[in-house]
Amino acid sequence: MKTAIRYYSKFGHTAKMVEAVKDIVGAEPQTVAIPLGEPVDVLFLGAGVFMGKVNSQVNDFIKTLTPDMVKCVVCFGSCAIIKSPVPQMRKALELRGVKVSDMEFTCPGSMGLVKSGHPNADDITAFKDFVEDVLQQIK
Repeated sequence: MKTAIRYYSKFGHTAKMVEAVKDIVGAEPQTVAIPLGEPVDVLFLGAGVFMGKVNSQVNDFIKTLTPDMVKCVVCFGSCAIIKSPVPQMRKALELRGVKVSDMEFTCPGSMGLVKSGHPNADDITAFKDFVEDVLQQIK
């Protein structure tokens, strides 16, 4: 199974998450500035939220995806104020006709004193467990 990880991380939260799972996924994390060079079975796509929105670079990356390039996208991220960045990514992906897994992950991300210290060690452990579960179910 061919996997890839793409992410956008304004404050380093999502970068911390992907670094923790790169060995589990078996793919080197790349930012969304790097397009997929070949088709993949599973794309882990992560982002945070700033001012209530996923960064436009994430949306630009999503616009490069097609069902022929990606069999399934697993969305994840962190945020401090809104519940999750995943619905915004899911909507953009589905508009492209790209399949999005029902499995998703969101943890707190700090913004000043709000959710300070997140993602923390417990958040990272939960994310690792999530990624392992996804890969077991997709096999």
